Amino acid sequence: MELYHYKNAFLIGFFMAFMIGPVFFMLLKTSILKGAKAAIAFDIGVILGDITFILISYYGSRSLLEKIKDDPRLFFIGGLAMIIYGLITYIDKENKKGSMDTSEILEVPMKNNYLGLLLKGFFLNFINIGVLAFWLGTVLVIGPTLNMNESAIFLYFSVIIAGYFITDLGKIFLAKQLKKKLTNEVVFRIKRIMGVILIVFGIFLMLKGFIPNEKIDELINKKTTSELVVF
Repeated sequence: MELYHYKNAFLIGFFMAFMIGPVFFMLLKTSILKGAKAAIAFDIGVILGDITFILISYYGSRSLLEKIKDDPRLFFIGGLAMIIYGLITYIDKENKKGSMDTSEILEVPMKNNYLGLLLKGFFLNFINIGVLAFWLGTVLVIGPTLNMNESAIFLYFSVIIAGYFITDLGKIFLAKQLKKKLTNEVVFRIKRIMGVILIVFGIFLMLKGFIPNEKIDELINKKTTSELVVF
């Protein structure tokens, strides 16, 4: 897998970690009230939920992925899923309510029951259908670009998860500072920005289906060459 693939995968994981929602606030709350170890246990549960969605998306859409390999225009489906998720994020009614209220849907246990926190993280993430839509769109797009190589596909998603987890570790250890800065207005703006990013990314993916892969590789090679010349 090319270096730029790793870079893109890590960036996807990084931006995912800043998707504002119940999981985001619950992670901060757990870190502040119960400590870093408890927050990490909760985050591992969230990641296991993501891995489950990735497996469902990959194996559930295997036949569709094979068709995309022969008909790149079916990238349209993945892009559409991204756009829908972006619209949900952008117009989410919770944007108007504020920030930390969304974290109150689950209570943090009085004792550090790490297994319980792990399960809470898993189920809180797993019940979010928007997350499944995100992973489905990502799988439908990434699979054909990696020539349907199963090892390369799972390596790519492993890098995404690694980027997500590393960023979450930073959030855990900076939880108190982040909470102070996450006013209602800031949360509102972050959600809107992330929604727009997802919509733009979805549009790009839809257009990608109509642009030959050779042309994309040519543009990437030109960019890489120009960067080498600069340095």
